Amino acid sequence: MSGHEELITRRLSLRRPTEGDIDAVLAIHRDPAACRHNPSDALTTRAEAEERYGRWDALWQAHGFGYWTVRSRGASPVLGFCGVQPMELVGRPVLNLFYRFAPAAWGHGFAGEAATAVVSWSAAHVPELPLIARIRPENLPSQRVALRAGLRRAEHLDGPGYDGFDRIYVAEGSASLLA
Repeated sequence: MSGHEELITRRLSLRRPTEGDIDAVLAIHRDPAACRHNPSDALTTRAEAEERYGRWDALWQAHGFGYWTVRSRGASPVLGFCGVQPMELVGRPVLNLFYRFAPAAWGHGFAGEAATAVVSWSAAHVPELPLIARIRPENLPSQRVALRAGLRRAEHLDGPGYDGFDRIYVAEGSASLLA
């Protein structure tokens, strides 16, 4: 694996997804609690999970980065997914930080630890793109993860998203690029 395909933290291993992760993609994205704030991300069939994995793999092929599969170091069950993908915000290219974890993994700090690793990786490897997180106003746990990962609110960027109104959080140094 290249240096971009695996990130290691104190407790976690983040690796580029493989076809072997498709069942975990389905399990996490079919859980209503995991997709409560982003219902358009919910999946119901393995074919949908295969398509989602295909999009994630295409992202890696096109950009050399994307979403990582998150596991505890030395353990095999998938805890969740965390990564970045290019998109536009207010007509400017940005990286959108994504994290979704199985509800059984909530409350252990895994999402914050993984998101912090991805934010650091992005600052080192794709510094030319501002990093943001789009979060529903009612999704307080996700907002706390963004803050733990070093992002801060950028109210001037809030606006409509795919599943409703988005509060925007930006990584250090990104707000000035989006002003």
